[in-house]
Amino acid sequence: MLKYHMTAFFLGFLLDLLLGDPYWLPHPIRLIGNLIAALDRKLLGNPEESERNDRREFHRGIVLVVLVLLSVTVVTAALLLGGYALHPYIGLVLETIMTYQILAAKCLKVESMKVYACLKRGDLPAARKAVSMIVGRDTDVLDETGVARAAIETVAENTSDGVIAPMLYLALGGPVLGFFYKAVNTMDSMVGYKNDRYLYFGRAAAKLDDVVNFFPARISAYLMILSAFVGGSAYDGKRAFGIHRRDRRNHASPNSAQTESACAGALGIRLAGDASYFGKVVKKPYIGDAVRKVEFEDIKRINQLMYLTAWLCELLCIGMMGIAFLLWISGLR
Repeated sequence: MLKYHMTAFFLGFLLDLLLGDPYWLPHPIRLIGNLIAALDRKLLGNPEESERNDRREFHRGIVLVVLVLLSVTVVTAALLLGGYALHPYIGLVLETIMTYQILAAKCLKVESMKVYACLKRGDLPAARKAVSMIVGRDTDVLDETGVARAAIETVAENTSDGVIAPMLYLALGGPVLGFFYKAVNTMDSMVGYKNDRYLYFGRAAAKLDDVVNFFPARISAYLMILSAFVGGSAYDGKRAFGIHRRDRRNHASPNSAQTESACAGALGIRLAGDASYFGKVVKKPYIGDAVRKVEFEDIKRINQLMYLTAWLCELLCIGMMGIAFLLWISGLR
């Protein structure tokens, strides 16, 4: 079974790098999102202000988390076990496809490079629109530097959330644990906001997302630092290590500044700072030192660093699984 898991793990990674997420192809994350949206309407709805109860909304948020994770885990396990029960190769194909759907390296690169292309041709309005598709902040007030910085921060943060973290969970528990992680991540992105509607209802999802990303975010940061050391003259590994050590806590989230600080140090730029969300300016500390100004070419550089980080993680995971397989084989003798 482990040899099939290793094969699917590698093939799924290659498929993600080659194909990404075509818009025409149905994606299970969209189905998870639809489930979350339906439960949001059912459990929270649109209550009048006088009818709201903080404790009740928090408890219903826990119900949301349990129902979503239970549904995703049972369906994934049933499909995977059913496939392997029919034939090992059917199970291998299913696991490969699921692994491919869980990873998002190519998608992250494609969407951020749209921003790069717009900035390169000097089309700021188009660049603002392109970056608005991958960030949550207000983009209509951003200049060229602000647009580039937003894209860089998104790639840096999602190197963990969209690539390394799901890869680690896939290595540990296959698509069952991989989709479990993606479900948590999707819930956080949909209801984990500190606004009037989701402050209590989304708290359980947000806290669980912090927990499941705690170790992956830190592993991602150190892999990115290592990538900066071996990635060539465009990056500074020593500075990446130093900035990460200094600024890794410069974020409201316990995890987000991990890879952002490594990225800022590797590129020699300053990230984060104040940003506008829904018309309100949110004060944020800076991450990194402005050794030089942010430029749109940095979007290409962070994508290259993200890919290198992904390959390092992939090879590390395969190596660990290979050792486990050899130990298992030797134990049978």
